Amino acid sequence: MNSIPINKIKFQNIAAELLSDYFKVEFKLEYPVAIGHPPKNHKFDLVSTDKRYIGECKDFSWTKTGNIPSGKLAHINEAVLFLSKLPSDVVRFIVMRKAACPTKQETLAEYYYRTYGHLLNEILLIELDIEQNNIKMIGLDND
Repeated sequence: MNSIPINKIKFQNIAAELLSDYFKVEFKLEYPVAIGHPPKNHKFDLVSTDKRYIGECKDFSWTKTGNIPSGKLAHINEAVLFLSKLPSDVVRFIVMRKAACPTKQETLAEYYYRTYGHLLNEILLIELDIEQNNIKMIGLDND
């Protein structure tokens, strides 16, 4: 079923809580970190207090008719670009809401990984299930 997106800050707070438990760190929301050359601040959705875990949250779903939300996937690719500018010792991640599609056998995060996973390199893709209040790592051998 196609869920209605929730408030951005609420989604970020849920992600921060679950990922704090998972990574054993606390997260700040909308925290600026310098990226690129010359450095310029970019506000990332989630940044751990020790700055070793940095991620972006995307509360996206399939279109109402079950089609691929191409424009929204472009926003995810942009987030991947920003995350790729961080040092390699930072754990970088994208958090996507679990969004099932009645006409497809995969969630939007699974679709994104299947079609754009080659862009992620060492960036983790995490699916957040709002109803079950849990996370799933997409594309790792243990999922």
